[in-house]
Amino acid sequence: MLVWITLTHLPTVISTYSNQPFGFVSASEGFIMLAALFSGRNYLKLALREGYGAMARKAGTRGLRLYAYHVLLLCLAFGILAPLARSGSRPGLYNLLDFYFASPHRAVVDAVLLIYRPPLLDILPMYILFSVILTPLALRLGENTGWRYVMGASLAVWVAAQCGLKRAVYAGVGHFIAVQIPLKNMGAFDLWAWQFLWIAGLWLGARWARNDLPIQKWARKIVWPAAAIGVAFFAMRYAVFPNVQPAMLGVLFNKWHLGAVRIVDFAAVAAILIRFNHRLKWVAFRPLVLLGQASLQVFCVHLLFCFAGLALMGTAEVVTGWTEGALMAATLAGMLATAKIVEKSASRGKGPQRPVRTLAIGNQSAQS
Repeated sequence: MLVWITLTHLPTVISTYSNQPFGFVSASEGFIMLAALFSGRNYLKLALREGYGAMARKAGTRGLRLYAYHVLLLCLAFGILAPLARSGSRPGLYNLLDFYFASPHRAVVDAVLLIYRPPLLDILPMYILFSVILTPLALRLGENTGWRYVMGASLAVWVAAQCGLKRAVYAGVGHFIAVQIPLKNMGAFDLWAWQFLWIAGLWLGARWARNDLPIQKWARKIVWPAAAIGVAFFAMRYAVFPNVQPAMLGVLFNKWHLGAVRIVDFAAVAAILIRFNHRLKWVAFRPLVLLGQASLQVFCVHLLFCFAGLALMGTAEVVTGWTEGALMAATLAGMLATAKIVEKSASRGKGPQRPVRTLAIGNQSAQS
């Protein structure tokens, strides 16, 4: 998912082909689902072992670390990228920070408060809010009152989001507080919609923690309908609407509001991958494993190279020629180097490494 996101975010010709190549599914859905899945599993195990207070403290500590990384990225964007973009010779950078140039002081304050979320810098704030606020609350409610109520409430909020909840909340708050930032500068992702994917991931992770996640059995039952759905949406993506972005196809296909078609397509692709996971084990080679183990740091580092690409792009539409190849090579090398540094730092802090053991996920196993 990290490599996929990187190939999509870098301003190169490759991004044209890496942007949703499998249908109406992007790396963002997979990244959020996997993060929620492991959060649900790990935090519930902690809560069952040490209590919900310990779980909330752990989530808060991780959230503070995420927030520190986000602030560092903001400092880079406002302190280094903004002066480069101000001349107008780099429209890609300028468009990234358009609200900052309109109101610098307001932009800095709102960015620190996670209200102003520029493009490329809007996934991390969503991740922080979901991790710190939504995760402890949902896990506690789900375990104490039942997940059917939590999932039902989450689904209701998602439906409201498809009907314009984000804009309605923005207008409602504006009646009581003078909102000084345009709605479009508050991040492309509709948090009211994307919370449903996060809650679903937490629910699956909680079931995994209790060894009650028969995911392989589920995948075997629906693999043929899932394959039909996947093929149909794949054909629609390329044959029916070859030059149309999903956001232009209406609310059902909209990525930023997590349209219904995207959820169905994502579930179908996930079922196919789970069913045939034994044929995909070759993908788990060492470099990708390292990137996944240091996902937070690697994600932040990939943004640095995206910024560099926007600076190198100048007035062109994308980076091309030898510069494109050099940018791609430097990005992947930088991400891998970051992962190795994180691994060495973790090994020094933990002392001797424990033997690798496997955990059952239904009938499948995962290394831990």
